[in-house]
Amino acid sequence: MSSFLARYPHRVFLVAAFLAGAANVLAFAPLSIWPLQLLTLSALFSLLLHSGSIKQGMQYTWLYCFAWLFFGVIWLTVTMFRYGDMPVWLSVLCVALFAAALACLPAAMMGLALRLKTKFSVAAFCLVWLPLFWSLAEWLRGWIFTGFPWLVSGYAHNVSPLAGFAPILGVYGLTWLSAMFAGAATLITLGQRRYAALALGMLLLGSALTLVQWTKPQGLPLKVRLLQGNIDQQIKFEQEHLRDSLDYYYHAILQQPADLIVTPESALPLPQHYLPADFLPGLQQFANSTHSALALGMFSSDGPDLFANSMIGITPGTPGSYRYDKHHLVPFGEFIPPGFAWFYHYMHIPMGDLERGPLLAAPFAVKDQQVLPNICYEDVFGEEIAARIATAYRQEQPVPTILLNMTNLSWFGDSWAMPQHVQITQMRTIETGRPMLRSTNTGVTTLVNAQGEVVQQLTPFTRGELLVQVQGYQGVTPYILCGNLLWLGLMSLLAAFSLWQRSSLRRVH
Repeated sequence: MSSFLARYPHRVFLVAAFLAGAANVLAFAPLSIWPLQLLTLSALFSLLLHSGSIKQGMQYTWLYCFAWLFFGVIWLTVTMFRYGDMPVWLSVLCVALFAAALACLPAAMMGLALRLKTKFSVAAFCLVWLPLFWSLAEWLRGWIFTGFPWLVSGYAHNVSPLAGFAPILGVYGLTWLSAMFAGAATLITLGQRRYAALALGMLLLGSALTLVQWTKPQGLPLKVRLLQGNIDQQIKFEQEHLRDSLDYYYHAILQQPADLIVTPESALPLPQHYLPADFLPGLQQFANSTHSALALGMFSSDGPDLFANSMIGITPGTPGSYRYDKHHLVPFGEFIPPGFAWFYHYMHIPMGDLERGPLLAAPFAVKDQQVLPNICYEDVFGEEIAARIATAYRQEQPVPTILLNMTNLSWFGDSWAMPQHVQITQMRTIETGRPMLRSTNTGVTTLVNAQGEVVQQLTPFTRGELLVQVQGYQGVTPYILCGNLLWLGLMSLLAAFSLWQRSSLRRVH
């Protein structure tokens, strides 16, 4: 392998790293060619193993991650040029700068890993240290500067055999395991074929784990209506169209009863006190007379210039009984980081600086089920959803049995953002052993069951509703109880063993 690499100039492998990163995008939804994630990462690891210097290895990593993130989230430009009046070239440049900044983190972490290359055996380097620093880089991306864990490597495996590990180790644990697989594949290319057993064993064990039922059905299924208004984001907040939106959702809710009727995120684009005087009372009367519970996506206000992105729950006989405020806000879309007020004013984003709700909010009771809401981007943070369920168990509070996501992806048009978000939803259901309902403005409105399978979905960019029956589940997965601690613990033990083994060998010699 080293002699092969020596035949070509460094710039050839820079291009190879870039192309591998671009190909990695295809491993995620909507194509979901998950073996590509393993193949492209093993290609990167091979380049790192044979890189002539730490600097070269960091360059390979940066190019791989830049291409992966840039092409994976290029749909972010839609918001900028279609709704923010930004020139297309400038919006592409902004996404490129964003991807470039995010790629610096894994490049730096792989630089740290490369410092250990000569201190450990090739096997230890590929199976312990490269996976450790790679998965730590992805984990850090999930929380630094409030986090952007979109397209984390583990998401590519919601349909692969490795998905069986998700209820135990979560998406970052899958990221670590996929990196170990890539390390084993790298060793196989070096002629060390005994590591094929390790790679195959991971896939077989993962497949076996998919047969384990960590949770079980709870109570009676709910009949749910998920509304999809398909309202263009460009006119959603315009005064002359507000009444049309309110009228549509008001009359759509009243069309027929259900155990639960859900609107998308901010479907009612006004705080409660700006709504027509008879709007909420009319919905409450409908809830009372039909025994229907309503989950309304709207804004709440607790004072002048104090707005929250909320889900308001209406239940029969109890007006104003439930409110959930979005906790994990999107930078530049829902809150303005210090020093970036200029960007907010340039983009003209309505309701772009919101108040943050509490993390550990109670679920919404619907008959004998407990529905745990999250709004839009929040379901990307699986550890937060798991923590909410675990806290309910530990404090002997009502335990969530069904997850609910209310979202509005119309900001990103007809792009891969929609199937990528559904893939994230699928991972959350596998991690927690609970189904998730998704009500969206333009798509994809869907029901994902507790096994991570899409049961039903509504055609995107159509106005209508999805009528589903959803079964709640009780019980806990290891990931709910331990969050990321299991993955971090196992990885730390493996690293400690590698250090001990190296120390033992040094004493022998």
